[in-house]
Amino acid sequence: MKSVSGAQLAKVLEKHGWKLLRVKGSHHVYGKSGRIERISIPIHGNQPLKIGLLRHLLKVAELEEKDL
Repeated sequence: MKSVSGAQLAKVLEKHGWKLLRVKGSHHVYGKSGRIERISIPIHGNQPLKIGLLRHLLKVAELEEKDL
């Protein structure tokens, strides 16, 4: 799996219809109409997300690695 920062993942989510709901500290919380799930993305500069967290966020958003 390729290395992706939180900011890059946020852009991908926005392209797929997710909206930024709020920001608390360094965590950006996204939601999508018709879905009850919320996705919290830690954005720490250009630091890459850890692989397990990235996989989990993609699963919740129903995205695949090719969507990155």
